[in-house]
Amino acid sequence: MYILGINAYHGNASAAIIADGQLVAAVEEERFNRVKYAAGFPAAAIRYCLDAAGITLCEVDHIAIPRDPRARLGTKLLYALRMPSFALERLKVMGQFAGISETLAKAFDVSPDSIRAAYHHIEHHQAHLGSAFFVSPFDQAALLSADGLGDFASTMWGSGQGHRMHIDGAIAFPHSLGMYYTAVSQYLGFRKFGDEYKVMGLAAYGEPDYLEEFRRIVFPTRGVGFRLGLKYFKHHRSGPEMSWRDADKTPELGAMYSDYMAERLGPARDPAAPVEKAHRDGAATLQARLEEILFEMLRALHARTGQEAVCLAGGVAFNCVANGKIFDETPFKKIFVQPAAGDAGLAVGAAYYVHHQILGQPRSFVMENAYWGPGYSQEQIRSAVAASRLQSAGLEISELHENAIAQEAAKEIAAGKILGWFQGRAEWGPRALGNRSIVADPRRADMKDILNARIKHREMFRPFAPSVLAECTGEYFEKSYPCPFMTQAYSVRPEKRDAIPAPTHVDGTGRLQTVTREANPRYWALIREFGNLTGVPVVLNTSFNDNEPIVCRPEEAIECFLRTKMDVLVLGDTLVRKPESTGVPR
Repeated sequence: MYILGINAYHGNASAAIIADGQLVAAVEEERFNRVKYAAGFPAAAIRYCLDAAGITLCEVDHIAIPRDPRARLGTKLLYALRMPSFALERLKVMGQFAGISETLAKAFDVSPDSIRAAYHHIEHHQAHLGSAFFVSPFDQAALLSADGLGDFASTMWGSGQGHRMHIDGAIAFPHSLGMYYTAVSQYLGFRKFGDEYKVMGLAAYGEPDYLEEFRRIVFPTRGVGFRLGLKYFKHHRSGPEMSWRDADKTPELGAMYSDYMAERLGPARDPAAPVEKAHRDGAATLQARLEEILFEMLRALHARTGQEAVCLAGGVAFNCVANGKIFDETPFKKIFVQPAAGDAGLAVGAAYYVHHQILGQPRSFVMENAYWGPGYSQEQIRSAVAASRLQSAGLEISELHENAIAQEAAKEIAAGKILGWFQGRAEWGPRALGNRSIVADPRRADMKDILNARIKHREMFRPFAPSVLAECTGEYFEKSYPCPFMTQAYSVRPEKRDAIPAPTHVDGTGRLQTVTREANPRYWALIREFGNLTGVPVVLNTSFNDNEPIVCRPEEAIECFLRTKMDVLVLGDTLVRKPESTGVPR
C-alpha cells in the first residue's frame, strides 16, 4: 500500500511517500526549483517520491494533504467577516486544494479519473504531531506542536500510544508562539521569511534585560496554554499577510508587530542598520521569554500525561537552544524532534496519520536517519564531473576507494582546508547532516570567520555546528543524549571549549549532530579518521550552499565549489583539489 503525503501552497512545500508503513522518500520542492522555502505545488518533489518508490501516480492508494477546510470553521468565518482581504486570500488557497486532483493529473499528464487514490485532508497540527510521534522510537509519549498558524491554530498537544494519538487541547488564532517570535524578529530588523533562526543565534550575544515588558507580550494561562498581549501585534486586526502560492518565489510575510511595540521598546531597527546592544538584548529577551513559556507548557503537559518522553513538532521545535534545556527545565527524560520539524514535515506526518490513525495499521518504522532525498551513483557523478568546468579549470581529480576517501579528506581538513562533502541521499529537513555538508577543522578559533568570509557570506553572529562521533558525545558535551538531527544545543564541557572553539557558540553551547556508524557510515568514517589524526573526534559542519537551498545534485555541488573559495571537493569516491590552494595557515 502506497501513501503519498503532499504539503502544497504553503511555505516549505514538500512530498513524501510510504510503502507498507516504511518511509521510502521525502524531499522539499526547494531542492529542485532552487527557491528557498518554496511554496506552490511540489510537482518535482512528488515526481521524485514516485520514482523512488518505483510507481506511477495511478498506483498510489492514498493521498494525504495536511490541510482541513472544516477545522475551526466557526473561527474562520468570524475572522472572514473581520478581515475580508485575508479571507479572500485563504479562499484562493482553499480553492487550489479543492482542485488538487486536476493539478496532479495535469502535472503528470494523466486523466483525473485514472488516479485511484483516496484523498484525506488532515488537520495541520495533527499532521505535525504525526510527523513526530509516528516515526519516533517511543511506543508512548507526550506530544506538542507549536508554530505560526495552520488551520487557524498555532499549538496542539496530546499523547500518543502505539499507533494512535489522542488530542487534549489546542490554541487558536491569533495567539501563537510562532507569530510572537516572528513579530519580534521583524521588529529587530530580521524581516525575511525564515529569519527567526538568525535571531536565535543573535540572542547569545545579549542579555534578557527586557523581561518585564516581554512578560506582557506573551504570558501563560492555566494548564498547557498561553496568550499574546494583542496590543503589541496587528495580525489579529489585518490578518497575517502571507504569500504562499508561488512556487518560484520565496514566501513573504507582512509586518506583524504593531506601533505599540515600538512605543514600548523603541523604534524598530531598519534591516540595513547596524545590530546594536539594544537589538542583541531584545533577541536575548525574546528567546528567554519563549523558553519560560515553553517550559511551563511542557511541565504542565508532563503533569497531564505522566509520560517520560516528549515528541515536538512545528516551527518552534526548531529552536535548538530551548530544546537543549528541556532535560534541565522539565521532568521529561526523552525527546524526539524529527529533522523536518517545520512545515515540510507535514508531508510525512499526513501520510503516517492516514496509515495509523485512519487505517489503523501498526507501527513498524523509526526515523533513525535523515537521508530520504535524491541520491546519485558514482557513474552519475563521473558524468557530472566530465561535463563540468572542473576539467578545463586544471584541477586535480582522482577516484579513490571508500576507505581512502575518508583518510584523504580527513588529512585535508586537518591541514586547514575547507572541504565540500557530497555523499549518498540528500538530507530531509533544513540541516546538512553529513551528506550535503561543508566540513572544516573545529580546532581553529578563526575558522568561523574564514568560512563566513570565503564561503557563506552571512552574519558573523550565526554559529556553525559540531558533528561528533556518537560514542564520544559525553566527552565533549555536558549531555550525551543522542541528537542525530541537530535539533538540540548542548553546553560544551568547559575543558573542551579550547579544543573545538570554531563550532562553540559565544554562550558555550554547540548545536550538535551525533553521528553513528549505522546511520551514516561514510561521515562517521571521516570524523573517525580526523579524530585519529588530531585526537579530536569532532568536525565543524555547515550546509553545502552559498545563500541558496542546500545543493541536491552533483552539478550544483560542483558549481558551488567553483564559485566559492572551498579548497577540496569530495563527490562520492571522487576527490577534487584546487592546486593553488594550500589551506589556511595556522
